[in-house]
Parts: sequence; C-alpha cells; structure tokens
Amino acid sequence: MTTPVPVQETDRYQSLDMIRGVALFGILLMNITGFGLPFAYGNPTNYGGATGANLWAWITTNMLFEGTQRGMFSILFGAGFMVLIQRLEKTNPADAADIFYRRTLWMILFGMIHAYLLLWTGEILYFYGVTGLFLYPLRKMTARAMLSVAAAGFAIGMFWNGCDTWRAQQKHAAYVEAKKAASPGPEQQEAIKAWKEHEEHFKPSPEKIAKAIAAHQGGYFGLVAYQAPINAENESWYLYRWFFDIFSMMLLGMGLLKLGVLTLRSEPRVYWLMLICGYAVGLSVNYWETTTIINSGFSIFAYMNTDITYDLGRVGMTTGHLGFLLLFCRSGLLSWLRNSLADVGRMALSNYITHSIVCAILFSGFGFGLYAKLERHQLYYIVFSIWIFQLIMSPIWLKNFQFGPLEWGWRSLTYMKKQPMRRSVAAPVAEAV
Repeated sequence: MTTPVPVQETDRYQSLDMIRGVALFGILLMNITGFGLPFAYGNPTNYGGATGANLWAWITTNMLFEGTQRGMFSILFGAGFMVLIQRLEKTNPADAADIFYRRTLWMILFGMIHAYLLLWTGEILYFYGVTGLFLYPLRKMTARAMLSVAAAGFAIGMFWNGCDTWRAQQKHAAYVEAKKAASPGPEQQEAIKAWKEHEEHFKPSPEKIAKAIAAHQGGYFGLVAYQAPINAENESWYLYRWFFDIFSMMLLGMGLLKLGVLTLRSEPRVYWLMLICGYAVGLSVNYWETTTIINSGFSIFAYMNTDITYDLGRVGMTTGHLGFLLLFCRSGLLSWLRNSLADVGRMALSNYITHSIVCAILFSGFGFGLYAKLERHQLYYIVFSIWIFQLIMSPIWLKNFQFGPLEWGWRSLTYMKKQPMRRSVAAPVAEAV
C-alpha cells in the first residue's frame, strides 16, 4: 500500500500559491483596524479618525477590498482541498477521507488556540475547519453543480442580510412608538432596550470603548479574559451566520479548480470577462454603498440598507480581483514578485499566525502598547512593513526548508509522521492550504 504523503513540489500550481499570498496580505490590510483600534473596522467614526487621510483609507478599503480577501482565501481553501483529494484518490483512495478529516480537525484546534491564546478575535481558521467538514461528500459533484450550489448559498446569504435589515427596522419602529408613550410599560421598555442594544453594537458607548482600550493596554491574562466571551460568541452564533458565506466561496473554488480556471487552463477571454464583469458589478455596488454611508453621516440606517447588497458587491469585486491576478500570472511579468508572493502563499498558515503575534506585541499592553494610539491611516505603515518583511523572508526560508514551520507541524500531525524539514533531505513539500 502506498504511504500517503503531502503534495510534491512539482505538483503545485504557482497560480494558487500566488493568489493565496495576495489574499493573505489583503486579510492583514483589512484586519489591521481590528488589531489596532476599538470597534473601528466598519465604522471609522468610532475611533481612529474619519476625515482626511483616515477617511480616504476607509473609502479605499471599503470600495476595493472589503470582504474580497477573505473571499479569495476561502476560494483557495476549496481549491486546495480539491488538489489534495484528487491526488489522494489517485494514489491511495482508502486514506483520502481519513487524511482530509484529520487535517481539517487539526485546523479547528489551531483556530481555537489562535483566537483564545494568540488574542485574535477575527480568527478565521476555526470557521474554515468547521465549514470544511461539509465539503468532502461534495467532491464528486460536477463543476457546474458546484457553481450552482455556491450561487444558491450566496442568494441565501443576501436573503439573510435582508431579513436582518428588516428586523432592525422593526426594532427601530417599535422603539419610536415606545418613546411616544407617556409612561412606557414593560413592553415599551423592552422595545427601547432592544433598540439601544442594537444601536450600541454599531456605535459603542464611550464606556465600552474605554473598557476595550483598558483591556488591551493591560496584561496578557486580562486581555485573554476580556476577549474570551467575544471569541465564544464568534465561534457559536457567527459560525451559523457566516456559514453560507464561507461554504459558498469554498465550493466556488472547488468548481473553478475543476474547470481549470484557477490553474490557467482557460482561454484568456475567460479571465478578461471575470475582470471586466466582476469590477463592473463590484465597483458599481460598492460605490453606491460607500457614498450612501458617507452622505448619511455614517448613520446606522445607511449601514443597514447597504448590508442588503453587500454580498453582491463583494462577490463581484472578488471575481474581478481573481481575473486580474490570473491574467497577471499568465502575463509572465514581474516574475520575482510572482515567485515571492507564491512563497508567501506556500507559508500561508505560518505567515497568518505571524500577523497575530506581531500585532499582539505591537498593540497590547504587554508589548509596545500601541492600541488606540495610532490614527487609521497610520496603521497601514505597519501593514506595508509586514508585507515587505514576509516578501523577503518567505523565499529565504523556503530556499532552506521545505515547509513553513507551522505547515511542517500541521502536515506531520495530519500524516501522523514527522515530515523532513530541511531542503537537503529529499522529501515532498506541503500541499496547498
């Protein structure tokens, strides 16, 4: 019987690795406000500045990148899953399911450690791991069926957003009626409380902001305790809320892999069509959403209304980004940049966790204590510095080692055998994440 091993270096697709590297950098671009500012990810008026350079920083990320980098990362996870399964089912089909589920369960554990102990409430590995458990039975579907199910998942997500908006509007209507009452009874008081809680989730009180700042400026264990309820809520309620988002993107990646789109086997016109149509839809929707929010003075009602079209805009922009990046891969231009980004993508797990470790040191009280000390636009200097460092160090690391350090641990656990690490040992390298 053939002993199962990770994907050989010659079996890798540079296009998948390069796009994964770009998406990894894009995730940090979006996450940095969560690392460095209280409650400022979506609403710049909460903290960090909402005028001048800070406003333009929000406009740029909201228009061009919101939701898309997470989307591309999810697509690449689905594609990587298909690469792994296709190879395993050729070499040793009896082990395919065992290896996949072992690999995915380890990812769930890594995600929990990342969230609770490495202090990142925006952790995504846990969600990928849980959602990934549903993918294996779908591996034999045709590409067309995968894309159809993914489209249905996106439609469900949009419908859910619409329902959330309707419920929020109902809460506000009940609040307005309750405020009119001369002496509010229990029902009116509950309506007032429900809207106030909803409003504070969007626009936190000064006391809530101060509590977040104090927790981040304190010690390690105090921050762990502060974030634990947030992580628990994320890994319970938000797991259900985001399931269709992540599942649909993963299934889209599986379908595009089967069609050969992600591995550059399609005609150039396919990628141009993705770029033009994707950006036409995405930029139009995102421009409307962004201007609606700004013209309203960043009101809660503008955010609620634009939530309805959120998925349409992000799927369009994600498609446009993929078309652009795949055309870039085909072009042969800037080979040094493509190779470096691919190396970043091959070490995606190690580089992703490194983002959290570096940001914990920079922003937390047990490190440099920069939380809530920088304006929004200043955070991007940190992002660009990390990008440059990883673009330089990832190729250097992979010249000497076959795996990123965490990839090595993950693969060794998955295959229940210690994987050779150094390049001097003739051994396979890790499969795509």
